Amino acid sequence: MLSRLADALVPAVGRLTVTVDAEAELAAGSIIAANHTSLADPAIVLAALHRLGAMPVVMAAAGLWNMPVLGRRLAREGHIPVHRNDRRAANALDLAAEALRQGRLVLIYAEGGIPSRSDAAEAAPGAFRSGLSRLAHRTGAPVVPVGQAGARRVTSGSVAKQLAGLATAPLRRPELHVHVGKPFKLPGDSAMGTTRARAAVTDAWRTAAAQLGERAAFAA
Repeated sequence: MLSRLADALVPAVGRLTVTVDAEAELAAGSIIAANHTSLADPAIVLAALHRLGAMPVVMAAAGLWNMPVLGRRLAREGHIPVHRNDRRAANALDLAAEALRQGRLVLIYAEGGIPSRSDAAEAAPGAFRSGLSRLAHRTGAPVVPVGQAGARRVTSGSVAKQLAGLATAPLRRPELHVHVGKPFKLPGDSAMGTTRARAAVTDAWRTAAAQLGERAAFAA
């Protein structure tokens, strides 16, 4: 459902393009790690991945499961609620590990949230939390770095700005780009793994942002 919804909505709000590294592969049982900049980017990333034939399980904020219709569909399709700052937070890694064992792709946002900036500009991914590294070490799954740019042109900033952005996006049709990098295995050390994963996602984001001519992509 999420992929079908993304396929319908994303073309209506922007112009999406997708690139992949020569060695990129979305093999069964892989972890997809993407940068998180906007409420719009999960739909954008899903639409891009669906173009490539991938329909991942998504690790998302548990609050979405409280929405009557959406919550039931999310649960039925195996998506994974993340209870932040809650003793149930560890359950998300258990569910993700089981999904990977079943050969499903798992999409994770290692930053754990979106930036609080009010502007629509791009910026490199923020600090990663340890969940991605722990999941990779626990399962041995390869990590596929994904960078997206342009989502903040759809919606960003305050609630009022987000609503205005969504309302005007079909008229503005901003450019959006997703880049899929080549998979890699994380090193054994958790801290080193987290650093390595962030660097790979940053490289993928930089490629995506450069496609849109974003100045941040060319910064040192």
